[in-house]
Amino acid sequence: MKARTLSPLLVAAAVLAAAAPALAQDDCVGQSGDGAAKLTVETTGMRDAQGEIAVTVYPDDPRRFMARGGKLLRARVRTDLPTTSACFWLPSGVYAVAVYHDRNENRDFDRNRLGRPAEGFGFSNDAPTRFGLPSFDQARFRLPPVGRTLKIKMHYP
Repeated sequence: MKARTLSPLLVAAAVLAAAAPALAQDDCVGQSGDGAAKLTVETTGMRDAQGEIAVTVYPDDPRRFMARGGKLLRARVRTDLPTTSACFWLPSGVYAVAVYHDRNENRDFDRNRLGRPAEGFGFSNDAPTRFGLPSFDQARFRLPPVGRTLKIKMHYP
């Protein structure tokens, strides 16, 4: 009986398929390399796994925080319960992060007729939002050269 051998191409395809989930988890936004620190944002408290979580990083500039065109980087990741993670490569420094649960995937933060949020949201430092948006100072954090993991709890109206 003749022994069967697998082609090198088939073996390579099998190895890549097995490695794909691990590679996808390390797929960060931004440029890794000299001076880049890894920022991981872990979002919890989502009501369901519909849609995606939009994670936006803002630079150390209060005028750009939550302003149109003010973002530094954004990642959109499929909602995964109980924790949805996104990562970024950034120079060490000061930043702020805002997240929202884009359940309908329209790439817009939806509001109701009164202008109040209709989707879940959160900020770095769990900055308070009782009377409107938090200030940059309330949401700011330092990213050290060794990197950092931020945990943000989603809040729903």
